[in-house]
Amino acid sequence: MEELKNQLIKLCLRWERLIGVAPHITSAISEYDAMKLVGMSEEEILKQAKGKTAVQKGYDFLYKGVKYQVKANRPSGKKGSFVTLTSKVKNYEFDKLIWILYNKEFGIEKAYIWDAKEYKEKLGNLKQVRPIHLIKGQRIV
Repeated sequence: MEELKNQLIKLCLRWERLIGVAPHITSAISEYDAMKLVGMSEEEILKQAKGKTAVQKGYDFLYKGVKYQVKANRPSGKKGSFVTLTSKVKNYEFDKLIWILYNKEFGIEKAYIWDAKEYKEKLGNLKQVRPIHLIKGQRIV
């Protein structure tokens, strides 16, 4: 899986160099990386993927009875492309939220985990969620 992920990233970055805009792979890459961060094996990840759809409501994956929601951002590296806003959570049907900040090459710069209740209490009423807010969670990378 790791080799396939690296091939996808390499192809995406090549596309970005040639066309100017990267294909949207951050969501797929971040779900895989989050599964690895919580300790899932390649076998467990592949088992989790069976029958999965892109529109699963409320959470991105389940591990040891815990529902995880994943959010991620990646700057392109172009002038002025640093991350200033992040995706706001729209539902709280998960137990833990993992936010990953990538560098322009899809290397993990930072990753934080939040309990759903704490996230909702501290960030749920904000109109915009920014990295400065998310880094107040528990750092895992």
